[in-house]
Amino acid sequence: MTWFSHTGKGIDRATIKGLLERTVEESQRRLGIDRLDRVLLLPPDITRAHAGLGWMTEHLYHHVEAMGAQVHVIPTLGQHVPHTPEQNRWMFGSIPEERIHAHDWKDGVVHVGTVPGSYLAQVSGGLVDWDMPVDLNTMLMTEHWDLVINLGHVVPHEVLGFANHNKNYFIGLGGKRTLGASHMLSAVHGIENNLGNLLTPARKCFNKAEDEFLGGLPDVYVQVVMAYDEGGHLEHTGIYVGDDLETYLDAAKASRAQNITVFDEPVHKIVAVMQGDEFHATWVANKAIYRTRMAIADGGELLIIAPGVERFGEQPEVEALIRKYGYIGQKEVIDLFRTQEDMQDIPHGTAHLPHSSPEGRFTVRYAPGHLSREDIEGVGFAYMDCDEALRRYDPEVMQDGWNTMPDGEVVFFISTPSAGLWATKEKLGTRLEQ
Repeated sequence: MTWFSHTGKGIDRATIKGLLERTVEESQRRLGIDRLDRVLLLPPDITRAHAGLGWMTEHLYHHVEAMGAQVHVIPTLGQHVPHTPEQNRWMFGSIPEERIHAHDWKDGVVHVGTVPGSYLAQVSGGLVDWDMPVDLNTMLMTEHWDLVINLGHVVPHEVLGFANHNKNYFIGLGGKRTLGASHMLSAVHGIENNLGNLLTPARKCFNKAEDEFLGGLPDVYVQVVMAYDEGGHLEHTGIYVGDDLETYLDAAKASRAQNITVFDEPVHKIVAVMQGDEFHATWVANKAIYRTRMAIADGGELLIIAPGVERFGEQPEVEALIRKYGYIGQKEVIDLFRTQEDMQDIPHGTAHLPHSSPEGRFTVRYAPGHLSREDIEGVGFAYMDCDEALRRYDPEVMQDGWNTMPDGEVVFFISTPSAGLWATKEKLGTRLEQ
């Protein structure tokens, strides 16, 4: 069960700091920890900085250090590009750089077990039957920790239905094989079957892996839920703390109630902004596609204004894969995956292609700060000049929700697509009733 939670509109920073300190106290009592000598903090990476988890990590770091513990931090990067020292200072403030460790998803993992293909077949309805090797961060699994604190933002997610909880381990600190098997499972199952569901096939696999392979970790989850206030600004509305699946489910149900915008009819045009200081690749900026695709009308358009985007992938091989194949649809990807060695070699990159494809149903128009028209059109998107897009749809002027432009154009504006899910009642089906 959830150890404790705090909910309400606009939970202030002082209250959250108190809840973080209570987390440490309760962890010692509930997990039977006599003394804290070595503590590991696992926050998200910079692409989720808007949730305030950087300053929360900083507060925990100094609070636990003052208790006499040596504290280390591993941002749960997955295969994202490691932070620069400047980015670490921006996100984590005064935490010393030597205590922040970059996850190496290729060479910095150890094998801890395997979720068998028979289980993947069971949870996917027979769609896939491959094994899921579980390879996790070496520092996490081989060094002694008196306490591991996972911090994260629970919000609708394209692979797991809702983000966070043990995603911090199996994606955030996972190895290449784990990332590949889980992402391709989600791609075959279908992104629109994942979004907004509490327990997707990949989530069920992660829950099984946690039960079987991580039982020896003295860990706790701090789950954050956010929602928009009346002025259109994100605020903290829930903090959920505990060490089991119920902690995730309580937070995910709150996110489901607060973070899904439901339309009676599909939307013809959506304009979304991906902040330049957080999003530098379409790999993460395409959250704008994931989170709005279930709301867009056939023949409609999604305009993504992304002034910081300068590349497609987070690694050179993923960049090459995206440039070679473009953002193609699910069926084509699955057919090609059977024969193309480069797709098989980086299946997490392959899975990204259909997640970001409009499947020929609507137009994705990109306004990137540092990619050319040729680059954008080469992967299957339409192009708009970034400066022109910012002039016409100025984020400082636009209001979240419906906007009527001076020439009469009506658009739905989203300032933080990564903080929610937008969908029609028809697309959501019964998942809000689960």
